[in-house]
Amino acid sequence: MRNDITRRDALALGLSAATVAATGVAAHAQSAIKAADVPAPKLPIEKGASLRMLRPVRFVQADEDVFRANAAKFTKETGVEVKVDFVGWEDINQQTAVTANSGAGPDIIIGFSDAPHIYIDKLIELTDIADYLGKKYGGWLNLAKAYGKKAKSDTWIGLPFGASGGPLIYRKSVLKSVGFDKAPDDLPGFLDLCKKLQKAGKPAGFALGNAVGDGNGFADWMMWAHNAALLDEEGNVTINSKETIAALNYVKELYPTFIAGTTSWNDVSNNRAYSAQDIALTANGVSLYFSLKNDPATAAIAEDSEHQALPKGLAPVSPMSGLTLNAMVFKHSPHPNAAKAFLQYMMEKDQYEPWLNANSGYWSQPLAAYADAAVWKGDPKVAIFKDTMNSNYYAGYKGPISTATGAVRADYVTVQMFASVATGAATPEAAAAEAEQRCKRYFRRQR
Repeated sequence: MRNDITRRDALALGLSAATVAATGVAAHAQSAIKAADVPAPKLPIEKGASLRMLRPVRFVQADEDVFRANAAKFTKETGVEVKVDFVGWEDINQQTAVTANSGAGPDIIIGFSDAPHIYIDKLIELTDIADYLGKKYGGWLNLAKAYGKKAKSDTWIGLPFGASGGPLIYRKSVLKSVGFDKAPDDLPGFLDLCKKLQKAGKPAGFALGNAVGDGNGFADWMMWAHNAALLDEEGNVTINSKETIAALNYVKELYPTFIAGTTSWNDVSNNRAYSAQDIALTANGVSLYFSLKNDPATAAIAEDSEHQALPKGLAPVSPMSGLTLNAMVFKHSPHPNAAKAFLQYMMEKDQYEPWLNANSGYWSQPLAAYADAAVWKGDPKVAIFKDTMNSNYYAGYKGPISTATGAVRADYVTVQMFASVATGAATPEAAAAEAEQRCKRYFRRQR
């Protein structure tokens, strides 16, 4: 795929020639991003300020390369040293908890999705920079507002950087061989497809392990496709419902069609299985397609692959959400203005657009203006990721996001509910009742 950051811009960012080649940057391109003339908030940077940031490890190498180069630009322009550490996806929640509970450590952590809602009392407000960026770049998209704002308020506690969608990815030739041009959008049809793939020796595979992105993503999809939800609009726990029981019974039938071992899968397991041609159908961010396409040994697999929205089942639309990068600034930081200035800088057009393009569609934009970035005008197989943050589905749906909803997700309550039924360790009724009890414990603590 063509990544249209200019070679001049890439080199200005400090990227090596090898990185420029690896990301496929174009030799010439002009930005189509529109930015309004809006005064920036006054953020006098503290004398002698320095910053440390934690964020999740990249799945696309250029993500890290351009992010680090942008941070180095900020240091050059402001004199503020910024140390960025990339940590494993399964480790980011634990390290955020340690930082919040100890009141020491990184000034900024980019966590996932609802993380700021778990540690809301430990964070400084980001409303000034969020309002500025929203006015300048066309407004914040649905998921950004859901995860960035404190529930039922206009107070921003997180600054969303982007989201990774997880649509279906499948081998077109394999589906055709079992009689399907694409994956059915209805639940019985999708089950029939998976049965036929399993019989053909090219099964499906979806994570039922404690995987931050893929495990939670599969559990959410199964619930929402059956019109089940963790909460109602008022915040009452509704997970133990007839809709959830129906979802659990469905997964009980679906799971035997999967490749063995998915209850222990993490966020890279399905990538490996698909790349090895052990499975023909899964759900994943664009990194899988990107890595296949850019390796001559697997380019043919990428050519034979297609993305498609998750089957909507009983939902009105495909219930695809997005695993969202969400930045938090902690109250223990001695340099809060520097931290906010850094986040604002990283979201400005000159920094954000090259980073977005270099990610090849893995992260999609939280601000409407960046929908005009060059990355979305390239490979049509990547276009499906463009609108990830327009989704109305989010962790904690349908209720208000809170400390409790974040804790339920961090504890993998819904993933483990589905896994227990899939493996026969619990009946759907028992699993839903246990999940309800676990959820209510968290909500009682919150009161």
